[in-house]
Amino acid sequence: MFSLEERVMRLGAGLLALALLGGCAEVTLPDPVRLPRDSVEGAGDPTRAAVSRAAYVFADPARLAGQPAAMARAIADMEFLAAALPFDPRYQQRDPLLPWQLAQGRAEWRAALGIPAGQPAQPVIDGLYAMARTPGAAPPASLPPEVAARLAAMPPLPETSRAAAAAQRAEFEAQFPVRRFRW
Repeated sequence: MFSLEERVMRLGAGLLALALLGGCAEVTLPDPVRLPRDSVEGAGDPTRAAVSRAAYVFADPARLAGQPAAMARAIADMEFLAAALPFDPRYQQRDPLLPWQLAQGRAEWRAALGIPAGQPAQPVIDGLYAMARTPGAAPPASLPPEVAARLAAMPPLPETSRAAAAAQRAEFEAQFPVRRFRW
């Protein structure tokens, strides 16, 4: 028979093991994504380029009305950002709401285009960039057939606009850190 002290120690060790195992249930692995080689001209950083392009487009999305190729590229950039930024160490500490905002935007643009929510990001990115390269061509097999028509008449995407602006703020803070003073 175990003494009272041994029982308490075993109970404490068991509870600690349960707590550690419970923390493992919420681990999410990143969806490995990349932008195509022609997404950045010059020797730039693809992530920074995608942030800049998306922030520019979604600040006033009406400027791309009737331009499905340009809208396809903008949505592909946002798809890349939604998959990559939550796991990028440069952005993780800048804005704790950024992953949530990107997820909200992703749900919005995927619903607007008819892309299933569970589809991996890389085929969506590749398909949208293929559409951007060859305007007027049929969508690739990784995208629904109605994507081309929906890109030409894209509705307003307020959640996507907020997510693009939040990514731009995080990028700006990464380049020009804001010093906060303790009072």
